[in-house]
Amino acid sequence: MPRHFVHNKDLSPPMFENKFFDYFSRVHYSIVLIVYLPVVAWFLYQSFNAPQLTIAGIIMWVLSGLFCWSIMEYTLHRFVFHYHPTSKTGKRIHFVLHGVHHDYPSDSKRLVMPPGASIPLALLIYWICLLVFGPVHTAPFFAGFVFGYIVYDMSHYAVHHITFKNKLFKAIKKHHMLHHYKDPNAGFGFTSTVWDKAFGTDFKKDE
Repeated sequence: MPRHFVHNKDLSPPMFENKFFDYFSRVHYSIVLIVYLPVVAWFLYQSFNAPQLTIAGIIMWVLSGLFCWSIMEYTLHRFVFHYHPTSKTGKRIHFVLHGVHHDYPSDSKRLVMPPGASIPLALLIYWICLLVFGPVHTAPFFAGFVFGYIVYDMSHYAVHHITFKNKLFKAIKKHHMLHHYKDPNAGFGFTSTVWDKAFGTDFKKDE
């Protein structure tokens, strides 16, 4: 079996010579919960206080946000994180974005996205949602979208550091471990394999 990683221990190698940047390239998984659960709660509060929205409407928009997150999760992983540039600068950017995770998949300090990267991205997505949906419908949609991100980051951390007995989580872990240790050019979906099956990037049945 080809080796697709450098080290499988919980090591956190330096990514930047600058100690300030290197320090903030690491993050404890709980930071995602601390930063983003209040965001979800706030937008749900806004949703339930909007007279234009019914309960059914809120549920529909929240589910739409979750659905769009799952598409973005797959798209980012496949086309951004696994884009392999040829220039020296491009290779460096790729390593910082995702390459380090494949070289050190058990690095517990780099399994969730640092707020310095995730917050600007969240603000950009929120601004786009406002333009497309307007403020009323953005509230439940964005709550669902951000909740999907939380589930993804927490599950991703757990898959690399927890042994599961639950069949669903065991299947998610197996799928992701195949991506890391068998074929990094397949299995780009994490919380769901639907998009891998839909776009032909799933693993073969014998794997």
